[in-house]
Amino acid sequence: MATLRKLLATVAVVSLATALPAAAAEPVSYACRADTKFGQHHVSLRQGADAKAPASVKPGATFDVVVDLKPGSLPGEVKGFKLKEVRDLALRVPVPANASFEGAFLTGGSGLNSQPTVEAGQGVVTLRVAGPIAGGAAYQLPRLTVRLKAGQAGAIETRLHGTGFDNPGLTLQAKIKWKFVTITSPVSCYPDPNPALTRTVISKAE
Repeated sequence: MATLRKLLATVAVVSLATALPAAAAEPVSYACRADTKFGQHHVSLRQGADAKAPASVKPGATFDVVVDLKPGSLPGEVKGFKLKEVRDLALRVPVPANASFEGAFLTGGSGLNSQPTVEAGQGVVTLRVAGPIAGGAAYQLPRLTVRLKAGQAGAIETRLHGTGFDNPGLTLQAKIKWKFVTITSPVSCYPDPNPALTRTVISKAE
């Protein structure tokens, strides 16, 4: 039983490390929890997010925040246990204060075995990949572009979503084979701490 618990924690770390954006800015620390029929297992992950936005905009201006998700690959095995697949990945980005949501779209992406989708609701933009992405497979998540409209004053800061395991910013399902048993482990993560990825100042109109 102890070996299985250790395996589940390792699978969660490896799967998440390939699912998140590659480091290109300050690293983000995620607290993660895998829920299994053998109990809850907590792991941590330090990963980066590459996001771009203009340094300043005029009040009421429309602009884009771009999150570039890098190529990755899943391991086929973890400590001798088979990672069968990862599916139902959801990465969330909140609509920032001092801005309103205008739209979002995806570009690129490969090896996902499904059509990625993006949706917005209740102040959160969500990138979803149904998968499944097989263990050992290479893939690339699509680039996420969120179009915003600036408010009248202040600063607009882009952050990742999530404040706790009950309000996660990243979720997925990791399926592994242990001996003759296939186990699906739901994984929930939130950024801790949660630094700003971009900062756009709303400048005064001339």
